[in-house]
Amino acid sequence: MNDATGRLTHLDSEGAAHMVDVGGKPATARRAVASGRITMSVQALEAIRAGNAPKGDVLGTARIAGIMAAKRTGELIPLCHPLGLEAVNIDFAYEEGAIRATATASLTGKTGVEMEAMTAVSVALLTIYDMAKAIDKGMVIEGVRLIAKSGGKSGDWQAEGA
Repeated sequence: MNDATGRLTHLDSEGAAHMVDVGGKPATARRAVASGRITMSVQALEAIRAGNAPKGDVLGTARIAGIMAAKRTGELIPLCHPLGLEAVNIDFAYEEGAIRATATASLTGKTGVEMEAMTAVSVALLTIYDMAKAIDKGMVIEGVRLIAKSGGKSGDWQAEGA
């Protein structure tokens, strides 16, 4: 990301990567929504929907995994700040040949929660894959992206078509 002078914010004066200092920024309400999906066979989709997958409650486990991952984003992505999230919600929707995961992360803080929402979706989808791979190893995770964000200096943003 660039700052007001056009410099990359995660590079110091010598071009080395560093964590951005957010100490002087005001705390504001921040929220981010991310989404992605996993395509799969009819058999895998039916087993998940019926609760008959070999490893048990796929979506319940994926929800917990996504929430846990959001809370650990600062440990997983090198230049992310560790955040005290106030809420993380993950919803699932059945689509034609797929399951869509949507995560919402929020807090009142000095930096955004976009990476936390995208990490939550990614790990939730990976967990679905792990729990249903005995039925379908050809599942495809796709389209993980930020849908909307609010708060902070850059204000509100929404993906086109979202």
